[in-house]
Amino acid sequence: MINIVGQIMLYVNNQEESLKFWTEKAGFSLISEQDNGQGMKWFEIAPTKDAQTSIVLHNKELVAQFSPEVNLGTPSLLFFTKDLDQMYKDFSDKNITVGEVVNVPEGRVFNFADDEGNYFAIVEKK
Repeated sequence: MINIVGQIMLYVNNQEESLKFWTEKAGFSLISEQDNGQGMKWFEIAPTKDAQTSIVLHNKELVAQFSPEVNLGTPSLLFFTKDLDQMYKDFSDKNITVGEVVNVPEGRVFNFADDEGNYFAIVEKK
């Protein structure tokens, strides 16, 4: 039986720039960096060092080359925060592209884009 989502694969065009976005702008932590010595490397990031689920940044071009059957589309990720207004201000102050705060049945939410134009969302969960 599956009891947790362990890692989410995010395929990006520029791993180093994506890593900078997630760690310097979005506030994630670098959990690990792997390099297989044959051109494949990846970065594992998470909102906190002890998070149960992490995101792994993979090189989209290399994955397409070695595993053409893999869906390279951006996953639709919804993050949680306890203070949406502060998160919105922090992201805006860091020049992250953000959408308007809107009310949905789950609560207040806004979307944001990474530096490659991939969109994600953050909802307030108190």
